[in-house]
Amino acid sequence: MPSKRRPPVVRYGSQGEEQLPSAPLSSPGSAKVSVLPLSAEESEATARAQVLNFPAKKERRGQGSGRRWLPWLAAAVVLVVVAVIMAVVLFSPALAVKTITVDGTKLATNASVETALASLKGKSLTQISQPQVQQLLAKLPQVESVSIEARPPSTLLVHIIERVPVAVLKNGNKYVLVDPQGTQLGVTANPATAKLPLIDGGTAAIGQVTFSAITAVLASLPAGVRAQLQSASAKSPSAVELLLTSGQKVYWGDASEMALKSKVLQTLLKNPPKAVLGKPDPAPINVYDVSSPRHPVTR
Repeated sequence: MPSKRRPPVVRYGSQGEEQLPSAPLSSPGSAKVSVLPLSAEESEATARAQVLNFPAKKERRGQGSGRRWLPWLAAAVVLVVVAVIMAVVLFSPALAVKTITVDGTKLATNASVETALASLKGKSLTQISQPQVQQLLAKLPQVESVSIEARPPSTLLVHIIERVPVAVLKNGNKYVLVDPQGTQLGVTANPATAKLPLIDGGTAAIGQVTFSAITAVLASLPAGVRAQLQSASAKSPSAVELLLTSGQKVYWGDASEMALKSKVLQTLLKNPPKAVLGKPDPAPINVYDVSSPRHPVTR
């Protein structure tokens, strides 16, 4: 009985190409060698090798471009939130100024300061700056500088630093308090209450070279020494003289070494000569000469 012949088997390579069946290895008349079919595993591997995943790659690209703008969206949201918070803080009526408290005033009155700052009431504490307050108080000659402190929810605290008066000038039947630059800081009817020396010449003396020399000397003295002075005068900028309430005179001289002269004069006033038992009483001092501060003279 003739044997049944199997149909030729077509194999596929790893790249999916068709491979021709192998030629018989034996000569005609010898036994035939047939080509076996692919196994199930080989067929599956071959099918996978032919699959291209282009759609999957396109999907991943789409997902990446979508994620790329997420940080920008998050940043925009944060900026909007911050802007809203700042607007609430800056313009909230809960922080509007209702009370203005003032300290540090001696020459200026608290009422005059509060009147000058009245326009700040109703504004938010966060919108008020120190330069703004300084500008509003510029019309008060007593005020030299200011600092401010916000006390939520509605109080503004203003710290005043005033100019320091060093002398009084006679102006009619009143006496004007002046600082070293000649700024008029106030008036008094009784110069004794000011505890400041009198400078001759009245307000007309302001701006003269002798006035500037005298006030520079007075500014270098401690407040305790200025309070002991009755008057101050100068024949020239290099010949400043002071008169104590005790009637004693001080020859100051020019503007050189003022810090040392001030220290020497203060020491001499604190340490007058004392009587020594068994010796004659010391002569009273009428003049303190500190024009040469390293060699002061009393007589």
